[in-house]
Amino acid sequence: METEIVTTEQKIDDVTKKTKKKKKRSAKYYLIELLVKIGIVGLVLWGMLEFVVMISVCHDNTAYPMIKDGDFCLTYRLAELRQGDEITYIKDDKVRLGRIIAFGGDTVDINNGVSVNGLNIAENVVYSTDSQGSDIEFPYKIPENCVFVLNDYRSDLSDSRTYGGIPLSDVKGVVVFIMRRRGI
Repeated sequence: METEIVTTEQKIDDVTKKTKKKKKRSAKYYLIELLVKIGIVGLVLWGMLEFVVMISVCHDNTAYPMIKDGDFCLTYRLAELRQGDEITYIKDDKVRLGRIIAFGGDTVDINNGVSVNGLNIAENVVYSTDSQGSDIEFPYKIPENCVFVLNDYRSDLSDSRTYGGIPLSDVKGVVVFIMRRRGI
């Protein structure tokens, strides 16, 4: 009977010795592990840039003085849009910046200032707003699922005065961070 206990103890010792031995890993194992981690980080970054944020560079002065030519802009795609927000949108295959003035169903009039539904809006705009040269007639009723956008640099008419309402599908999000590259 004593011999059986010894053999059982020996078996237990053999099992613990085998589990204590570390498996030697090769360079190939570490390379695969590194590539998997890089792939996961890349996938997370792609998801963030595709669905949560957008990074763009301003190539004009339509949002001047808030955003200057050459500034990096970080846009938050999931933000709820509000009147007065500086947004990034796509028009004519170009990333543009503009300020939301009104939403679908509202009526905008530009005559000695900007009014929405008959009420003048309070703005901290340096440049005066003029409807002269615009491609739409005022007062303008904004179509549903669209926003009316004006540039901060109001002399540039490449905004809703030219395009009309900007569809919400073209709006990429609200500008939440600006990094100056020039004129610091």
